[in-house]
Amino acid sequence: MGWETVFLWLGVIVASSMMLSTGAERLAERFGGVFVGRTLLSVVTTLPEIVVVWLSASAGFIGVSLGSAIGSNIMMISIGLAIMVLVATTRLSRRPTLQISVEGYRMDMLYLVATALASVILFVDGYQLADGVAFTAFYLLYIYLAFKERVHERKPLKHTPTRSETLKASILFILGGLGLLIGAEPFVEGIKEGARLAGLPEAALALVLSPLAGEMPEKLSVIMLARSGEEGARISIGNVLGSKILNNTLLLAVMILAASMAHGPGYVIAGTRLLYFQMYWAAILTVMAVMLMRDRVLSRGDAVILLGIYVVSVFLQLLVA
Repeated sequence: MGWETVFLWLGVIVASSMMLSTGAERLAERFGGVFVGRTLLSVVTTLPEIVVVWLSASAGFIGVSLGSAIGSNIMMISIGLAIMVLVATTRLSRRPTLQISVEGYRMDMLYLVATALASVILFVDGYQLADGVAFTAFYLLYIYLAFKERVHERKPLKHTPTRSETLKASILFILGGLGLLIGAEPFVEGIKEGARLAGLPEAALALVLSPLAGEMPEKLSVIMLARSGEEGARISIGNVLGSKILNNTLLLAVMILAASMAHGPGYVIAGTRLLYFQMYWAAILTVMAVMLMRDRVLSRGDAVILLGIYVVSVFLQLLVA
């Protein structure tokens, strides 16, 4: 696969991200930005990752599958969140704002910390099928709480979207999601192949480049929304928090189910030194990121801190590897 093919798939991902973000903004007018960001958008932008994790675990590459899930969390809660804030608070945005409000996401922040800690505790003796059931229950409870909170989301609407407008927004949203699902895997594989041909070290490829390429669809969707102004940025916050909760729960459940189907229901997913470190570090980063949001806003200063945290994360992972 040549680099021209990689750029072709990147174009597909960019176009899909534009459709997805436009559809999400319009759907938010009917269902509320917080609800759309934390549920619909987070599920759709994580679909490519779910497929990759399922295929890897089914093929027996459990370490790759689990490492992908953890690496995604480390990256999105640090550099992903930082880039979104920087875009929304600078001239990169069409309507820059001084800071982004995270009001309305208290439940998500608490749930994110709780599921991050749960994923660490359950991993102590390895993941088993029962843990997959527990993770699925955690995510279903989150969806229930998000739906329950939706009725309390107060946002004055500029106008009530018509049925036709809602249908068009839904079509855009679905087409954007399908584009990401189709384009993500060949784009990631093309990047990895190009890196191997360029002679990059395997550790750098596995811990830096692969997660970065894998998170590209989600990052682009977040950036597109952040550029549209404060409301788009709030939807992006919901996407980041919701998708990371999904990674801590449903994504792990998918991996465990795939591994159990391939090796039997009694199969135990054991950790390695690097995987244990990544799991603990992801939980620590989650707590640190939530602490930055304790004043209910994210600013450029917070974004700089998150960027620094990501640099430290890369260094520590390479050191442990």
